[in-house]
Amino acid sequence: MTTKDIVQKTVLLTMVFLISALFLNMIHEFLMPMFMASLFSAMASPVHQWLTRHLRGRENLASVIVIAGVVLLIIVPLSMLVGVVVTQAINVGQSVTPWVQSFINEPTTFTHYLEKIPYYEQILPYRDVIIQKAGELVGNISSFLINSLSSATKMTMNALFGSIIMLYVMFYFLTMGNVLLDRILYFLPLKDSDERALLLRFTSVTRATIKGTIIIGIVQGFICGLAFALAGIKGPVFWGSIMAVTSIIPAVGTALVWGPALIILVLMGKFTGVIILAVLCGVVAGNLDNVLRPRLVGKDTKMHDLFVLFGTLGGITMFGLLGIIIGPIIAALFITIWGIYGTAFKDYLPRVGPGPKA
Repeated sequence: MTTKDIVQKTVLLTMVFLISALFLNMIHEFLMPMFMASLFSAMASPVHQWLTRHLRGRENLASVIVIAGVVLLIIVPLSMLVGVVVTQAINVGQSVTPWVQSFINEPTTFTHYLEKIPYYEQILPYRDVIIQKAGELVGNISSFLINSLSSATKMTMNALFGSIIMLYVMFYFLTMGNVLLDRILYFLPLKDSDERALLLRFTSVTRATIKGTIIIGIVQGFICGLAFALAGIKGPVFWGSIMAVTSIIPAVGTALVWGPALIILVLMGKFTGVIILAVLCGVVAGNLDNVLRPRLVGKDTKMHDLFVLFGTLGGITMFGLLGIIIGPIIAALFITIWGIYGTAFKDYLPRVGPGPKA
């Protein structure tokens, strides 16, 4: 290779990286909808292929039907559920605020509830402090509701816009996804077997992660709904459905629902219900995510539990809620690429023998 060829290729590679970085930075707000479109397209690809065969090769019509199915089966029910959750959250907040305010205006009412708590005599000297903190709680709840409404409005608009972008991109991924994929793989200077290994790991981890999230949500929602029914709380099916959705929220999850319910049961003196919620929701359902997620995701992706756990936690830290899906995918690709590296450079890597004996 001549010096002129080296200079030309160096300049070309520099321009490729700079222009690519500029382009990706320009469309960075649309990368997540595009990523979700690729996930849904990969999962819906078998259905799309089946429809295409039965529609005599009409790929565009098959894509429209698949997208309509995604809207009717996923986006519409999820939107309705989110609307119900927001409505219930506002109603709960509006009912809690005057309830706490009544404690401040009528200390005797608050004392009546305190008398039902064990070790009331030890709590009594701190009664004024508790009432003061309750007053601060009212202000915090009001501020939280105002901020939540503005944040919810902004998130709803962003989610709506992102969903439109996702569905639009998904249409093209379904009709010409194989062409795009082959083009991307062509530009990767890897063996075809290595490229297919990365692609296979990507799709398998994606399916396993989504499946694990759905199963964990259903199980946690069922257990917590059962706990609400046993504790005598009205609407256990509704609350169980809400907790099935909130189970995907990191750290807090179902506690967003059963935590306030437990506090209310304590103030009402229903300690049997308190024990039921603490055991079933706090101990049993609360630990399912740490137990089931590594098993469900790791079993299908052949990853160790630690990789699944830290991949999920790291993904949440970096990407937020979607990190539950993205994190394990990156962890799986990390393992796969190092396996490919070990195979490609096995002639240059030293052989590792047994460790020294103690």
